[in-house]
Amino acid sequence: MTKLYFRIAVAMLLCVSVFVSCNSNNNDQAKSSAMLDTVSLSGKSFALAYQDGNKIVATSIDTMKQISFGGATDPSISPDGNKLAYTVSDSTGNRSIWVADMENKSQLQLHADSKNYYGAIWSAYGVRIAFSVLNEKSIWKIGLIKNDNTGFIILDGKSNISVSSPTWKSANEIVAHDLNNLYTFNNAGKIIDTKQLKDLIGTNYNIASDNIFFYADQGKTLIFSAYFGAGVPELHGKANAVFAMDVISKVIKQISPVGLHVSNLFVTADDRVFFSGSEKPFTQSRIYASDLKGKIKILVDKGTNPTATLK
Repeated sequence: MTKLYFRIAVAMLLCVSVFVSCNSNNNDQAKSSAMLDTVSLSGKSFALAYQDGNKIVATSIDTMKQISFGGATDPSISPDGNKLAYTVSDSTGNRSIWVADMENKSQLQLHADSKNYYGAIWSAYGVRIAFSVLNEKSIWKIGLIKNDNTGFIILDGKSNISVSSPTWKSANEIVAHDLNNLYTFNNAGKIIDTKQLKDLIGTNYNIASDNIFFYADQGKTLIFSAYFGAGVPELHGKANAVFAMDVISKVIKQISPVGLHVSNLFVTADDRVFFSGSEKPFTQSRIYASDLKGKIKILVDKGTNPTATLK
């Protein structure tokens, strides 16, 4: 494994602090403001965003240009690297999604008819954003909104099916699961395909709500995370790992290294696999990048929750 460690160039570091004031009675009234230094962000290219403790870091691939956001989670960088979506939590536990424009330094809150929505994920070309949203029946659904903050809908909004961990299967299709089934939605909000997970990946892989499924290689490969193998005493259960399944043959191979406990997984629309994970004693997580064949390198020596742009 080739190790490529990110080095922080302090002279080039751009710091952003996000301070949020939320009204617990009306999430739409939450306010967010960013304070940047005097160095302009214009023309700078960001390729990766990740979580580092209680802050989000967005960086160029060579780490020479960086910004950081405090008080935010769930980073999601747009495919062109110009915008960053993130989750803000208020003192009552409500969550909302904000989008920062890293060119003009502006921020806005996504319009969703809910006090609890989080985990933004951009479509392949940044036209739409999908996310998890709690509806009026307290059922977890998938929210969908255009990148201009209009056209919000809840997918399959009238059913009692609760789904988690949305990803984009194509420019117009979204997948999410309910622990037992993997659903495909069109962008009008209807379920157009349902696959039982036990038939899709077998029964040796244990799925939790935050495990996630990505289609890659023009739909020929399914990349997913799952709990697998023998129990690990330090984890009080099985380790989480990243797998690739050939959709036709259903042959599954493990992509993440044996002994690594994976915390987050992200796959770009151009089929690069990013994940964070830790080795014994499971106290510090690194960020890794891989191709579909499992050729891995370390990108960041301390971080979680990676998300990346198109090349």
